[in-house]
Amino acid sequence: MVVVAGMVALAVGMPSNWGLGDRLGFVVVGLIVAGILHILARSRVTADDRGVTVVNGLRTHEYEWAEILGVSMPEGAPWPTLDLADGSTVPAMGIQSSDGDRARYAVAELTALVHERGEAREA
Repeated sequence: MVVVAGMVALAVGMPSNWGLGDRLGFVVVGLIVAGILHILARSRVTADDRGVTVVNGLRTHEYEWAEILGVSMPEGAPWPTLDLADGSTVPAMGIQSSDGDRARYAVAELTALVHERGEAREA
């Protein structure tokens, strides 16, 4: 909202030789930037009794505990990945490594839940 309001303010305050198309272009760019930021801000990882819900931008993935083998976030990775029983991996963008200790704690907590509740791990 702040981005759009800022672009509207800039569009209104532009020099008089700027046309209506130029001003509308500013507002459209503001709407696009706000939309992209909203999509990125939706990212989250939620664990409950049934499993894990991963929201990455526009896609939502729901996994039962039995489907998740592990959680990994190698040094330098921007976010962790969930290792799934079908051999695929899913990025968990709701946990950002740039959050430092908070991200490490979230990964450790999610890993503990996978070990506690998961059924797909090796015996």
